[in-house]
Amino acid sequence: MESGKNRSAVALLSGGMDSATAAAIAKHEGWMLHVLAVDYGQRARAELESARRIADALEVESFRTVGVDLRALGGSALTDDIDVPKGRSAQAIGEGIPVTYVPARNTVFLALALAAAETADARGIVLGVNALDYSGYPDCRPDFLKAFSRVAATGTKQGVEGNPVKILAPLIEMTKGDIVRRGLELGVPFEHTLSCYDPVEKDGAWLHCGRCDACSLRRKGFLEADAEDPAPRAS
Repeated sequence: MESGKNRSAVALLSGGMDSATAAAIAKHEGWMLHVLAVDYGQRARAELESARRIADALEVESFRTVGVDLRALGGSALTDDIDVPKGRSAQAIGEGIPVTYVPARNTVFLALALAAAETADARGIVLGVNALDYSGYPDCRPDFLKAFSRVAATGTKQGVEGNPVKILAPLIEMTKGDIVRRGLELGVPFEHTLSCYDPVEKDGAWLHCGRCDACSLRRKGFLEADAEDPAPRAS
């Protein structure tokens, strides 16, 4: 673990259960967290509200939102007028790359977090990617993180001066059940998280749709952990 000010890290918070748990793990391990939420033009605008609530609950050092308009590029059901898949089986979710993949999203997010880390002299970037129970996204795999670590080491002032930013992905080899169990141990406010690709607004509150891939994987995690999901669901 780094010492002094170099124990600080930029945590990417999407508003979902994975990034919230990753941030909680990093804080438990002694990192001082500066949260970065990205407004990338996502259709699920409530994600940003959730990220703020999670950051407040975790009592992080700072919180900021940055904007980058990936909706202008389209190509994903999360940023374009493309239907979000609903009711898919676990087998279907695990096969291929779905239309909810946002082209190069994690590359963009990590680049923004890397810039934030350099300006704050932070030595880590925390993100909640997971390569076991996930939706087939290519930018959630260990190989991608290793490649980006090389970018951080070779393409930044910190890196060439011998202090490269570490990519911290504590969930990478965890199942959804593992994530829920660890989150509960650390007091993650799952009631504030939003893991849905197509949330439903009702009486001023946002509910999980209950049928998209993200909702299915979330339900799987809570079932495996033998725990009740405190977040509201429409179906």
